Amino acid sequence: MNIVLPVVLGLIGVAFGAVGFLGLRGALHRNRFFGVRTKATLRDDEAFALANKIAAVPTLAAGAIALVAAVAGAVNPAASLVIGLIGLVGSVVVASAGGVLGHRAAEVMPESAPAGCGGCACAGGGCGVLSRA
Repeated sequence: MNIVLPVVLGLIGVAFGAVGFLGLRGALHRNRFFGVRTKATLRDDEAFALANKIAAVPTLAAGAIALVAAVAGAVNPAASLVIGLIGLVGSVVVASAGGVLGHRAAEVMPESAPAGCGGCACAGGGCGVLSRA
């Protein structure tokens, strides 16, 4: 048990760090597994990118918390369980707070127009079909 928790925290820290870094750079594309994934953020690519850019700094901080807790738990095996649990809870809370901020940013973002066709021009003849009747 003394080595499992620091290793798991280290992996969580690396995952949070990678997601935060990609979100900050705008390189995290809409997917099913990583990033802020809510109804508001998944409606289009711009909302997803904005939400993850907003959530990037707290997610990076969560990764740092998990990595520091992993190292501290590995260095002090006697307190490994306490340090690990505090680090795990702290990193999840901070990452969740970042997700809430990202979700709120995506909610207030105006919806973009559908790609391809706009207005009545897509109706197989355009607006003129309706006016000829």
